[in-house]
Amino acid sequence: MSIHISSLIFHSFYSLATLSFAPEQLGTCCQAQLVAQDSLNIPPSEIIELEYLPSDSWRNPKLLRTIDAHSGPVDVLAFTADSQFLISGGSRNDAHLKVWWLETAKEVDSIRAHQTSITAMALSPDEKILATVGNDAGVNLWEWQKGHYTRTFLDHSSNILSLAITPDSNTLITGALDGIRLWDLKKQRPLYILNRFDNQTYSLAIHPGGSILASGHKFGTVKLWNLKTGTLLGSIPAHTGAPNQAPGRSNLSVSVLAYTPNGDILVSGGYDRTIRVWNQITGQLTYPPLRGHTGRIEAIAIHPNGEILASASRDGVRLWNLQTGELLAVLRGHGDWVKSLAFSKDGQLLATGGFDQTITIWQVTPQKEFQSPLL
Repeated sequence: MSIHISSLIFHSFYSLATLSFAPEQLGTCCQAQLVAQDSLNIPPSEIIELEYLPSDSWRNPKLLRTIDAHSGPVDVLAFTADSQFLISGGSRNDAHLKVWWLETAKEVDSIRAHQTSITAMALSPDEKILATVGNDAGVNLWEWQKGHYTRTFLDHSSNILSLAITPDSNTLITGALDGIRLWDLKKQRPLYILNRFDNQTYSLAIHPGGSILASGHKFGTVKLWNLKTGTLLGSIPAHTGAPNQAPGRSNLSVSVLAYTPNGDILVSGGYDRTIRVWNQITGQLTYPPLRGHTGRIEAIAIHPNGEILASASRDGVRLWNLQTGELLAVLRGHGDWVKSLAFSKDGQLLATGGFDQTITIWQVTPQKEFQSPLL
């Protein structure tokens, strides 16, 4: 049986790159746009693999609105699971948590979370706890939907630069200049110190499986930890310095880390102005470092489909194809450094927070594109 397909319709957001049929079938296909499942008249049992690549819609994101959000830089952002609300945190004497209803871009709640700044934030996957840190070496826990403060952890002796919460919402991990600590969120008590000495930690990311922690450090190293045993699994000399950087200047720190949703890829960004995409299994670079930003990498975010990376620096926001490393778009919605990024859980929106005290909301994919999976 020979099948030639000249057009397919499913999601308008994707382009069909590859069709593979069961051995007894033969299929050929040109590249096509997919926008409706009904027109794919092929039994799912005969399809081995569909490979999707981002379409040109990623090259022209639409700026929906700009929000005058804080009286200082917007350092942290997080969407709620229903993609209805956005949480932001300010700095430079505006240490407020603010909750925005995206339908109207109106502020619906505001909490004074720290004395001067909110430098990192993590929302538990079950959305019961919001953890924040500032410049006071303390971790504050909030029942954010009620606006209630619940607890402060004060065991760190220096600035905390990063936070992460395990997928089961049970454990909070903090990375600071004095090392990495783990906390029980259910009982709200310390668990153990993962590493204390010579371990200035700038960034954290937890593997979607929940058992591996990646930590980024001052001298360009990424370390991988077994969270069940607390043992070091290995380390990667991830960032080696920016080209033409002045000798002796500290430019190696790994400022940001993120895993793709399937956990196959770890992305790191550094003070050396580069982004590096790592194979989680081999520890090798997937392709050469991504370059183009003119300052250190302030934030990264990976789209829920695992195919698109957003990065932020002093020169704006860049969108990259994670499969190929291709630069797709440059977004310039801010008048200054971009400090924070977040994709909505439904994948339709990208929020960016800037040194200019604003939040921009971008439509990055067509509406109503996320439907039931094909297979």
